[in-house]
Amino acid sequence: MNYTEIMVRYGELSTKGKNRKIFISQLAQNVKRVLGDFPAVKIHADRDRMHLILNGEDSAQILPKLEKVFGIQNFSPSVRVEKTMPAIREMVQTIIKSAYQPGQTFKITSKRSDHSFELDTNELNRELGGAVFEVFPEIAVQMKKPNIEIRVEIRKEGAYLSYETIRGAGGLPVGTSGRGMLMLSGGIDSPVAGYLSMKRGVEVEAVHFASPPYTSEQALQKAKDLAAKIAPYGGSIQFIEVPFTEIQEEIKRVVPEGYLMTVTRRMMLRLTDAIRVARKGLVIINGESLGQVASQTLQSMVAINEVTTTPIIRPVVAMDKGEIIEIAEKIDTFELAIQPFEDCCTIFAPPQPKTRPKLEKAQAYEARLDIEGLMARSMAGLKVSEITERNEQNEEFSDFL
Repeated sequence: MNYTEIMVRYGELSTKGKNRKIFISQLAQNVKRVLGDFPAVKIHADRDRMHLILNGEDSAQILPKLEKVFGIQNFSPSVRVEKTMPAIREMVQTIIKSAYQPGQTFKITSKRSDHSFELDTNELNRELGGAVFEVFPEIAVQMKKPNIEIRVEIRKEGAYLSYETIRGAGGLPVGTSGRGMLMLSGGIDSPVAGYLSMKRGVEVEAVHFASPPYTSEQALQKAKDLAAKIAPYGGSIQFIEVPFTEIQEEIKRVVPEGYLMTVTRRMMLRLTDAIRVARKGLVIINGESLGQVASQTLQSMVAINEVTTTPIIRPVVAMDKGEIIEIAEKIDTFELAIQPFEDCCTIFAPPQPKTRPKLEKAQAYEARLDIEGLMARSMAGLKVSEITERNEQNEEFSDFL
């Protein structure tokens, strides 16, 4: 069916009171970014719902994109016809012929914002119900939970009809809860952590550590591809590539094997926090799951977190691996995440890392490093890419300090 408009219903935005306008405005911006390839679409965001006027754009391509936008409860594609009873009756019959399967029930729900129309809502329901019976005399009416509900809305500019209600992603519009820096590895957990943070309205920027030649171009591209998988939930993602080779080589040279992972993670966290300050972020986000690996015990977290007072959000910390994988499969990151390209966390991983590292020892070993110099050189080499669903990258070199 050639739809002419999509009516979007909000999710949690209805509870936002005086801030509701801000949330709706952010959602409209996100929808505009997501539909950037469809310039003819016009967006009208009202207090109770949003209307997307398609102006000839292909609704079959637009509908799947809207399913991923956080802040949308559900939406209904509709078709506009002339505001005359013959035209409305004809479209109702077209819809029921397309949708009806033997044994199903139906209901007509009418609404008039144009009260000058010739029939009121009860009369419209009866008249259009009769039009359905003309096509399928055997069909039954059911007022509660019918198989097919045809909605008819009479407005000043025309009549709009719809029968599909497509579930949205729910949550809050990305950007309404502030900005967070996601420590994005090439694994299963961190993209899921990013997705869950975005669902609560956090604008995520991905921070990825690269150590060429120890990590490959394929590993870097894999991380960018993972970012592209979660980008549609907010429109796009800033991908920040952090050069980490010198730091890892120096840690490997001066730190005992058992503390390599602890000191490495402390340096990663320091750099992420410095990037957060430069990018005006509020929190750090990572994919740590308690007890999953050596660096994710409570003792390790305490030793690693000591380098910052910034809040660290761990959306998957209490999930087991099966639960995380289930979400990864849902958002289509799992198959990509299990591709065998090593990241910074694995290339120098010792066979027996400390699972209960002592903070004092980590600090003592770390004192052997030129932390300020290493960080300054790494920060000077940051690269920023804007990544969209299609993984198009507009790359620039950035000096944050």
